[in-house]
Amino acid sequence: MPYRDHMRALLGLGVPLIGGHVAQFAIGLTDTIMLGWYSVESLAAVVLGSTFFFVIFILGSGFAIAVMPLVAEAEAAGDETALRRVTRMGLWLSALFGLLGLPLFLYSGPILLALGQTPVVSALARDYLVIAGFGLFPALLVMVLKSYLAALERTRVVFWVTVAAVPANALVNYLLIFGNWGFPELGVAGAAIASIVVQAISLAGVVAYARLAMSHHTLFARLWRPDWEAFFHVFRLGVPIGLTNLAEVGLFAASSLMMGWLGTVQLAAHGIALQLASLAFMAHLGLSNAATVRAGNAMGRRDADHLARGARVALAASLVTALVAVSLFLLFPEFLLGLFIDPAEPERDVILAAGVSLLYVAALFQVMDGMQVMALGLLRGVQDTRGPMVIAAFSYWLIGVPSGYALGFSLGLGGVGVWLGLVIGLTLAAILLLWRFWGPDLRRLRTRFAT
Repeated sequence: MPYRDHMRALLGLGVPLIGGHVAQFAIGLTDTIMLGWYSVESLAAVVLGSTFFFVIFILGSGFAIAVMPLVAEAEAAGDETALRRVTRMGLWLSALFGLLGLPLFLYSGPILLALGQTPVVSALARDYLVIAGFGLFPALLVMVLKSYLAALERTRVVFWVTVAAVPANALVNYLLIFGNWGFPELGVAGAAIASIVVQAISLAGVVAYARLAMSHHTLFARLWRPDWEAFFHVFRLGVPIGLTNLAEVGLFAASSLMMGWLGTVQLAAHGIALQLASLAFMAHLGLSNAATVRAGNAMGRRDADHLARGARVALAASLVTALVAVSLFLLFPEFLLGLFIDPAEPERDVILAAGVSLLYVAALFQVMDGMQVMALGLLRGVQDTRGPMVIAAFSYWLIGVPSGYALGFSLGLGGVGVWLGLVIGLTLAAILLLWRFWGPDLRRLRTRFAT
């Protein structure tokens, strides 16, 4: 297949996935904007609370992500039975993880205090998490079914289901955060309720589509029956993926904790800048998911050359996307940051000043952040998950987090120093992950497919 066709296929899969990720991100963005207009303390609390939720969610999402390359390979090989088995057990594992993770949300207050957060912000974040934690179950189940549909190249429905949830979240936020139209004013608790409503709507949507449009897979028939071979196959692939995700997200979570040590204003600026950086990341993530599916298909077809050409196209698309984000962050930082803060907020200028510096640093890591997530997508597509887990743990926790602490606190660079630690960790991870795919993995696959 020529490079032009590879690009067309990648974008055909990737653009709806990008749209779905952006729509999902818009839900959190709506919370951030609305709570930023409610109060700075509420904004800081939900930055902390949503980070806490996301860390646990992303660990459990490893099982959902593992479903994607397995279904893509089974579809390419024409094995409908394997496709159904791994998806069902992905649902099982995700539900079990949701049950095990719930106590962390119910006892989040003491955990946040032990991590050095202020009593006021910790209490507000706890109020958010004891409600939002019950949304972990539907959120993980939705992700499994989205992975199943994406692997079957049904990416448009993934997009539309997510888009439909955005206005529902905004409406419930409007009613319950501020107490409009006669509803109670609940602040951060209202935002948590809105999140659960969104997750329930999304789950209903993907289940309905899978039952109606993919009825020939009989995905939910005898769902109660265990399939231990498929269960442990998904488990072995999913645990390293979850831990890899945790290592990366933990890097950003650690930066949020360190920013909390610097004060509420610094944490609020960090939260806004991180939202903008995360929005740019959604494009890379959608392309990475598409690369996983394309790599899984190449595995099913046993075609290493097809895999290599597709990988080059995916990395090129990510590079172009990164350069667009860099331009926006450098040219319009105050405008972008100002969208999140009430013009009447007394500390607006201080938050803007801190946020502009952080956006300049965010521009530094856009290219490498894109490269590392694209490399991860390709590695997952060829079902290599343990090596990337080790690389991520080393790059983010042994190098990135200590670098951020040293630059931010020991050398006195404050928030900018903490974010420079992100740059260092992401850069190292990108280099090592790309080397692993283009070196040992591709050589191994060429040898395997030739026999």
